[in-house]
Parts: sequence; C-alpha cells; structure tokens
Amino acid sequence: MYYSPMTIRAMLFVLVWQPPALLLRAHAQGDQIYTCQQNAYTFSWGLKAPDAKLLDDSGRVIGRHFAGPTWQLNDGSQVVGRPVAKHDATEPNAVPWLDLAAVSTSGHGQLEHVKTIKRVNTHGGQPPAGGCDQSHLGAEVRVPYTAEYDFY
Repeated sequence: MYYSPMTIRAMLFVLVWQPPALLLRAHAQGDQIYTCQQNAYTFSWGLKAPDAKLLDDSGRVIGRHFAGPTWQLNDGSQVVGRPVAKHDATEPNAVPWLDLAAVSTSGHGQLEHVKTIKRVNTHGGQPPAGGCDQSHLGAEVRVPYTAEYDFY
C-alpha cells in the first residue's frame, strides 16, 4: 500500500500530537481589587490585583491567587502568568475568561511544570460602573468573584 508524503505527515501528527494534560483545577473565591485612576481627563477603575483563596473540589484551601498574576499552592510551588487572550464571560457582570502563558514557575509541587493557565466559569468581579471621580482618586474597591483556574 502506498501513502503519499502528505498522508504520512498527517498520520504522524495525529499519532504524536496530544492536547496538554490538565495538571490541576482550582476553584478561586475572593475579590478583584480595583483602584480609581485618572487617564488624561477621565477617571476609571483599574485592576490592581486579585486576592483569592484557591480551593480543591472538596472545598479545602490549597493555595492563593494574588498580584502578578500569581498562583501559589500550599505545597510551595507557584506560577506567574501573562494574559494572551480574553474571552467574554457567560454572565454580564463577570470578569472575562482568560488564556494565560506561564512566564515563570518556582518551588517543587503541582505548579512547577505549568505552561498555560485558563480562567473559566467566572462569576462577578467586574469593576463598579460609577463612583470613580476626582474626589475618589486612589480609592480602592474590592469586588467579590469566583472562577475556575485550569493549569496545563
């Protein structure tokens, strides 16, 4: 039986390529922290940092999520990510779903080999529609949110 070079390449791709393995799914519960900022002549709420607990499927705290954005587990491992794509959330007041690339990892544990992170199933977390003006410049507001983070 004869296979063209193109067919052989396609078969090898199917045999060799595998989607990345899910290393961990963590549920985040906490706040998105916003600061009232001035840009030229307008005022708006800008994201300062997340502040959330990371939970496993049984609700046990396994780590935390904070500025960077950084995810740190109780096992000592951590990963810092950089957003590479945004997707509209399924709820109007929810922060967007994100695809992030790992820019650094440290420690030994579940996060030490992470290459990509996905934020999905978000609820809440959007900044307030108003309340940021000259008299509130520098003010912070915490907006509750939940999400799932998948680490690959």
